[in-house]
Amino acid sequence: MASSAGLALCGQTLVVRGGSRFLATSTASSDDDVLFAYDCSTAAEKSQEKGEDGQPADKGSDTVLASTFSKSGTYFALTDDSKRLILFRTKPWQCLSVRTVVRRCTALTFTASEEKLLVADKSGDVYSFSVLEPQGCGKLELGHLSMLLDVAVSPDDCYVLTADRDEKIRVSWAAAPHSIESFCLGHTEFVSRIFVVPDHPELLLSASGDRTLRLWEYRSGRELHCCHLTSLQEPAEPWGDERFAASRITYRSQDGCVALLCDCIPTVYVFQLDAARQQLVYRQRLTFRHRVWDIAFEEGRGLWVLQDHREAPLVLCRPVGGQWQAAPEDAAVEKVSAHLRGNWAMLEGKNVGAACFRGDIQNRPRPGADPRLRYTVGSRFSEQGYRKRGMRPCPLQKASGWLGHRGADPHPHWERPVWACSRTMSYMGTRVTVGAGSTPLPSGLPVLVPRVGPVTGGPSLGA
Repeated sequence: MASSAGLALCGQTLVVRGGSRFLATSTASSDDDVLFAYDCSTAAEKSQEKGEDGQPADKGSDTVLASTFSKSGTYFALTDDSKRLILFRTKPWQCLSVRTVVRRCTALTFTASEEKLLVADKSGDVYSFSVLEPQGCGKLELGHLSMLLDVAVSPDDCYVLTADRDEKIRVSWAAAPHSIESFCLGHTEFVSRIFVVPDHPELLLSASGDRTLRLWEYRSGRELHCCHLTSLQEPAEPWGDERFAASRITYRSQDGCVALLCDCIPTVYVFQLDAARQQLVYRQRLTFRHRVWDIAFEEGRGLWVLQDHREAPLVLCRPVGGQWQAAPEDAAVEKVSAHLRGNWAMLEGKNVGAACFRGDIQNRPRPGADPRLRYTVGSRFSEQGYRKRGMRPCPLQKASGWLGHRGADPHPHWERPVWACSRTMSYMGTRVTVGAGSTPLPSGLPVLVPRVGPVTGGPSLGA
């Protein structure tokens, strides 16, 4: 799934992204490495699409939604909210292609052979794009009836695994994606992350909005172990009742260590994978003073933590006496942190992860708007957005609560408006008397109001 600020690491190559930009550098301590910077706003011209009203559709803000390295680190790919898929070669860094995708993407991954790039989008489809032919068009591989939140491939490239908003993990044959090997069923909320364990290719890790981390034997769809994260929290924690889901699962093959980062809480959970007993053993919890944007393991070095703190944007954690803790001083951390401090504008104010999975409501009317209107905080479905979509403003009470997911916009579910108070008035040439909570308009009047589904429905992206 996508975030405005994020971290990607392969070997000693580290990428930090924020907004429409990313920086790539080496974690080696030498000072002669080259810093590579890229801005998606300078990429090829965006596609000229039209909305339902015939007007140009929203082109997006070029914000990076997802990014990933290939297995060897030779390639790096990202997708932005302007519906572009950009492929890079990393040795040396070079942009190979800029291609257009059908819908905004939620996740992407390379196949193990590095011949294809699989892209999952908000409409539930997975497209494959050739890496060897960088200018080739995408091919539809499979589809869900619900929005996809993550996609993965098995280490032997035999299976494509997809996780969706409706609690399902599907295991499909890569050679014939319409053939389904199994379903991993058990989560009670949307599945936000899946991860195939590289040195135990029969095992799958998954995390969900139901606040669990689960271990599966995915070919049979059998659940092996379930960790309830709520049982690992302290009763006095302020976010104890918050709804959250994993934004990153990262793994270290050296010792089978699994680190889990969740949205909205400044905590990283550390587990040990016991493959022989087919279970996850909880080890410890790392708590940070600042909001944590992303995490990634570097084999042989430790756990990199990207946080919302300009003076110390990166923290490197290492095991000491069996417990993970922040390393006091590290030349590589200071070198990369200096690059980030010099480019802090790309991270500052771009990530809205703190509002994830919350129904923050602000009853204060917008300037010049009808004082009886209620608005949701952070949503692009503002009064200006209604007008652009050809709708007329009317005094109504909007549905409370919206589900934004790591900088994404809510997805509208249309229903008839509901009045906030009882009154008689003339509306669109028809005199109607309505009461609080009633449907105000005759069925023939084409007035629609977006309402966001319940929080249990999972996250959504804008159109």
